[in-house]
Amino acid sequence: MGWTKRTKDELARRVAQDIHDGAYVNLGIGMPTQVANHLRADVEVILQSENGILGMGPAPAAGEEDYDLINAGKQPVTLLPGGAYFHHADSFAMMRGGHLDICVLGAFQVSATGDLANWHTGEKDAIPAVGGAMDLAIGAKQTWVMMDLLTRKGESKLVARCNYPLTGVGCVKRVYTDVATFECTPRGLKLIDAVPGLSHDELEQLTRLPILAG
Repeated sequence: MGWTKRTKDELARRVAQDIHDGAYVNLGIGMPTQVANHLRADVEVILQSENGILGMGPAPAAGEEDYDLINAGKQPVTLLPGGAYFHHADSFAMMRGGHLDICVLGAFQVSATGDLANWHTGEKDAIPAVGGAMDLAIGAKQTWVMMDLLTRKGESKLVARCNYPLTGVGCVKRVYTDVATFECTPRGLKLIDAVPGLSHDELEQLTRLPILAG
């Protein structure tokens, strides 16, 4: 194998690279929260958390955590100058009202045309965890997904059709993975970029899907 997967930090940095100046952004629970630590210094990005924070900063330094100031994943965060916190009902009104430019979510599956499944695997013993994902998926102007391409069993999370319960239909615009970045289009997945050394044929073998050239 002549290529190497992106690390979690490299993937977070890749997502952060595409967030435009002045964007209002929600970072979902799990892997997407790391994007906050890689935002470029030359842009102003206003981070929102559905538990009621606007103007969220990066993770605090070790020993400086304030557990009264946490994100939706219960991780301690910082508050930038001018930031605010408020009732989560107001936060959900912000999300549902189309006031967020981008949300970055994790996923169990994403279809080639942008259907999102990220709240339940459908398995009997799985614990469903919808949170604000449905509100974000339909409320944000752009929904991006950040995830490893393959499951632990080596199966692609990018699929022709989701077989897990859907969070939203046709809502995902981009998928950032540890091997490549894709755009979801009505014609299927379009390649934006891939890690050095990964060929188009190898990528199609990994996804088991046709990939449109970028």
